[in-house]
Formats: sequence, structure tokens, C-alpha cells
Amino acid sequence: MTLLTVSMMLSWVAIIVLGVMVLALTRQIGMLHERVAPAGALSIEKRNLKAGEAAPQFQLTTLAGQEMRVGGEQESGKSTLLFFLSETCPVCKILIPVLKSVQKDEQDWLRIVLASDGEEAEHRSFIENAGLQDFDYVLSEDLGRGFEVEKLPYGVLIDQKGILVTHGLVNNREHLDSFVEAKRLGVATVQEFVGRDAA
Repeated sequence: MTLLTVSMMLSWVAIIVLGVMVLALTRQIGMLHERVAPAGALSIEKRNLKAGEAAPQFQLTTLAGQEMRVGGEQESGKSTLLFFLSETCPVCKILIPVLKSVQKDEQDWLRIVLASDGEEAEHRSFIENAGLQDFDYVLSEDLGRGFEVEKLPYGVLIDQKGILVTHGLVNNREHLDSFVEAKRLGVATVQEFVGRDAA
């Protein structure tokens, strides 16, 4: 057996060992992702709004002229995700395709309502340009104040019985996905999820 043959065999053994290690690491990453699945958006400490309590109720009219209620028990049996945005917010615009995807994938249990304030004409133009016609879209300063929205984009998830599930800043897809996870896992924050898992 020549030195070249031995060298090639050792190289193949090393490649196989590295392949097995990569597969093992991939499996570990998958398990880690499941253990620390997003559960609650980037929450800001609030004095009044608390997960598990009844959400404020509002009677609103969408820009399409439809009457709708936020909070309280929903006749549709669906939860409501209020997504507060602005037509000038760059992060909000980046998240629009994600919102469309979530609305399509979770339509059996979730209704997404886009909320803002300001000039109606500007928002109508924004809806047209961003292709948001399939969303309920409301303009209401009172709604933003009621849910203590200070920064955008901001999300509030209310279940079908009008109970606040979670709320917080939504700066990326993971934060938005966390609302779905919060409902699925029955937790409001990452801290609550990790604490429950540790117990």
C-alpha cells in the first residue's frame, strides 16, 4: 500500500467524520430552535396592559367602510392581531410580505387588522401601492393610545374571547411569528416560556 493510497484513505475517513459531525450539529440546532421557539414579541414593560387580562374594547370603521369591533368576544371565533404601522415606517414596509403570508397561513383562527393614524388620503395611497386591500385597515388615535403604542411597528394579539395574549414591538419576521407561537404555546413572553420549560 503506497503512501498516496494511505493519505487518500485518511482523507476520506476525515471527510466522513466531518459529515457526521455536521449532521449531528444540524440536529442539535433543530432541537435548540424548538426549545427556544419564539414566544412573545419584544415586549416593553407596560403599567396597564397585561397578558391574560381583558383587552380594551373599541368599535371602529375600516377605511373600506365596514364596522368592526376590537376586543370582547368575537362572533367569528377568531383571534385578532392588531398590527400598528405607518406608511412612512421602513420596517413596516419590509414586514408587509410576512403579514400577507401569516394572514394566508393562519386564516382559520386569525384575523389581522392594520392600524394607524394620520391623513386618510395618504393611507389609501399606501394601501394601493402596498397591495393591502385584503386587510382590515383602521385609522384611530384612540386605538393606539388604548394599547399604549409608543413605537412602530407594534403588535397586539387578542384571543377570540377578548383576552390579551401578548403585545410588543415587531422588528422582524421572528417577532411576528412569535405571536402565532404565543397563541399555540399559551405563553406571552420568551421568559415565561423558558421558565415554564425549566420547571
